[in-house]
Amino acid sequence: MKTEILTLSSPKGHEKELEHAASVLRSGGLVVFPTETVYGIGGDATNEHAAARIYEAKGRPSDNPLIIHVADPADAEPYAVTNDTYYKLAAQFMPGPLTVILPRRERIPLSVTGGLQTVAVRCPSHPVANALIRAAGVPIAAPSANLSGRPSPTLASHVIEDLSGRVEVIIDGGECEVGLESTIIALDGDRGTLLRPGAITYDALCCVCSEVTIAPACLEQLSADARPLSPGMKYRHYAPRASLVLLDGDVASVTSFLVSAASRQGVGILCYDEEQALFRSAAPLFPIGHRDDLGEQAHRLFAALRAADEHADIHTLYAHLPPREGIGLALYNRLIRAAAHTVLKV
Repeated sequence: MKTEILTLSSPKGHEKELEHAASVLRSGGLVVFPTETVYGIGGDATNEHAAARIYEAKGRPSDNPLIIHVADPADAEPYAVTNDTYYKLAAQFMPGPLTVILPRRERIPLSVTGGLQTVAVRCPSHPVANALIRAAGVPIAAPSANLSGRPSPTLASHVIEDLSGRVEVIIDGGECEVGLESTIIALDGDRGTLLRPGAITYDALCCVCSEVTIAPACLEQLSADARPLSPGMKYRHYAPRASLVLLDGDVASVTSFLVSAASRQGVGILCYDEEQALFRSAAPLFPIGHRDDLGEQAHRLFAALRAADEHADIHTLYAHLPPREGIGLALYNRLIRAAAHTVLKV
C-alpha cells in the first residue's frame, strides 16, 4: 500500500484534507494523527475489522487494549458507562492527556478492548486530533503509531520509519508537546487505580478522586499469564534496539560509572544536558534535558531512544534511573519497561 502524507499543524484552512482523512477512517482505513502526547494510529473504534488492522499494522498482541478517542468528554456516553467521577476528571483534565477506563457499552467491539468488558476513553487536546474525530463522526481507536515494542513516535518522521506502507494516511502535525503517552486511571465509584502514569500526575488525580492507588504493574513486571488492563502494562515497550540498563545510585556514583562506561566500544549514554562536558570519549551521547527538568526529559525521551537506534554499533545504552515523584513516575514507568526491568545498582 502507498501511504499518503498530509502536512497540517492546524485544522484551520485544511477542512478538505481532514474530511479526506475522516472518510478513510469511516471506510475502515487507518490514519495516523498527532496528539499532544504521541502520534496515534487510528481506526474506527466501532469497526472490529479496523481494530484488527491496527493490531496487524503495529504487530501488536491482540490482548493489549486500545484507547478510544472522542472529541468531547460527553461523547463517551454511547460507548462507555460514565459516572460523576469521570465528569469531575473531565472538568479538570479534558481535553488533555488523560485516559479513563470505564465499563464498555456494546457499540465498542471486544476486539478494541482486548476482550475486556471495559473501555479506555480519552479526549485529546491537539487541535488536529480533535478536528479529525469531529470530522469522522465516530470515536477513533488509536494506540501509539509505532511498531509494537519500539519507542513511541513524537515526530511524523518516526511514524514514517515504522509504518509507511502499513496505513493509508499519515498526518504530519509537527512535534508532540508532552512526549509520553496519556495517564490511564480505572474508576471504581469515586476511587481510582493508576494503571499508567503520565503528564497528569498521581497527586493531581488525588485532588479529584477520594482515593487513588498505584497498580503494581506501573512499577513491576506483569506475569506472563496476566491480562493487561490497559495499554503498556504487560509487554516490553518503548524499547531501543540496544539493551538499555538503568543506573541506581547517588549522583556521584552514577556519574562516575557513566564516564567510565563511555570509554567502552558499543556503549551509548542517555545523559542530562549539564553532564555532556564530562564525557571526553567517543561514546555517542543522547541528552534528554536538565537533571531537574522532568517535563523536558519526558518531552525528549522517545526521540533520544530513536536517535540511539540510528547507531548500529551501539549494543548497550546506560541511563539514570528516574525519581518516582510527579512526572518522574511516568519517566520511570517508560524506562523500566524499555529496559525490561534491568537496573544496575552502582
